[in-house]
Amino acid sequence: MTSGLSRRNEFISARRIVVSARVTDTRGIMTPPVKLLAHPDPQAISLSVRAKAVIFADPKSQQLIEQIERIAATEATVLIVGESGTGKELVAKHIHELSGRKGPFVAVNCGALSQTLAEAELFGHQAGAFTGATETRAGWFESANGGTLFLDEIGDLPLPLQVKLLRVLQEREVVRVGSRKPIALDVRLVAATNVDLARAVSAGHFRLDLYYRLNVVRFELPPLRDRRGDILPMAEYFIDRYSARLQLQRPALAAGARTALLNYPWPGNIRELENVVHIALLFASGDTITAESLRFTVAPTLPGGNDNGTPLEQIGTQLDRLFVAGGEDLHAQIEQLVFTRAFNHCGGNQVQTARLLGISRNVLRTSLKRFGLIGSGDEDSVAV
Repeated sequence: MTSGLSRRNEFISARRIVVSARVTDTRGIMTPPVKLLAHPDPQAISLSVRAKAVIFADPKSQQLIEQIERIAATEATVLIVGESGTGKELVAKHIHELSGRKGPFVAVNCGALSQTLAEAELFGHQAGAFTGATETRAGWFESANGGTLFLDEIGDLPLPLQVKLLRVLQEREVVRVGSRKPIALDVRLVAATNVDLARAVSAGHFRLDLYYRLNVVRFELPPLRDRRGDILPMAEYFIDRYSARLQLQRPALAAGARTALLNYPWPGNIRELENVVHIALLFASGDTITAESLRFTVAPTLPGGNDNGTPLEQIGTQLDRLFVAGGEDLHAQIEQLVFTRAFNHCGGNQVQTARLLGISRNVLRTSLKRFGLIGSGDEDSVAV
């Protein structure tokens, strides 16, 4: 057994780029200042699923970043919740930079920790503590002393390690594997997850006491589809960056491309948006990115359907996909589908169907006739 895991979880000492700027909307009107958080060296994480940049232009996003910056200078433990690719690590770095802490920002992906070496990686080990431990080594907590430790995908931490993490947070000291001597710590913890930790607690996969310890200040980063005011500014940012990298003349976004970007559900969030823009620059002809240049990838639907969100939210996601695909008479097709499914659900009973849809029976009968679901003289066989 060796003690050297690959150190993607490295110190991040370089400051991330923070820019406040005003941008112009499609009507030529100056918008309120927006904030950009970006990795100083995005090429270094080109194979990562992490977002390389995040812009706070949508009113919902601007309110969120204001709240984040308000607590940054405190010592409070922060839990960041959001889907993959929403910029959780960038937000964690931003909190560290505004905290005034002099130590480093250290990022650790809990999902990448080996179960056999996770304790040694987090808390350190003495020489000879296990086979292959030829020298004493500090863990991630000690490495972040005086700074901030970012534990990404905290929900993937094994239960036995959750107990030890809880003790470190309570006692503010760490004991290396193979040692009995506690080492005092001055570390601010920021954790992140893309799973529902409360549900994980109920399922017995996450400790309730650790959940309360982490959930002191909680921020939820909305998926890109729920903050559409950020989509076009992010797209413009990636156009600038990739045009410069590829040494291309910067193209403009056609109106159709803007509409397609806004209507797409973005299951991969910012990372997917970056990829779509990158590929669009390669396929674009001339000085304009058109809707035809955009190569979208819709996430597959799992058997049994997707239980994320309410039924209306799920319908909204499917509508977004229909809008991206395009087609003729979409409104008529969707309207016919609604009336047909409702009428069948109610067993052909017009009174029940009208009640279900919240419309009058006369309006219902007009639509049923229009879609050929009843004849001009048909009446309900059952009066309810």
